[in-house]
Amino acid sequence: MSFQAYTTAAARNEAPRDVEYRLFGQVTRALVEASTSDPSDFRTRIEALDWNRRVWTALASDCGDPANQMARPLRASIISLSLFINKHSSDVMRGDEDFSTLIDINRMMMQGLAGARAEAA
Repeated sequence: MSFQAYTTAAARNEAPRDVEYRLFGQVTRALVEASTSDPSDFRTRIEALDWNRRVWTALASDCGDPANQMARPLRASIISLSLFINKHSSDVMRGDEDFSTLIDINRMMMQGLAGARAEAA
């Protein structure tokens, strides 16, 4: 079985929460690497911040969908976090803030997803 076929098969069997957990792990790892990179390495820093921002924008968009089955207060909280992530990312890009808050928020999301995964099992 080729690697591509294996990846496709694995993706089909993965629960949505597992996909979200894995995505948060990848983007958080990129933020951690960017936070320790040379401050003059703008490309690494901006790519990680942009990726994280896009993840959160997608989550907010999904939470804004009336067909979304999550509880309304949870959806509102995720949208609020997305707005905060957007603003804080701009502050990090300008050098007014650091990456730690973004990393902490992503790790908390991963803990929540891990707990939900454990309950589902």
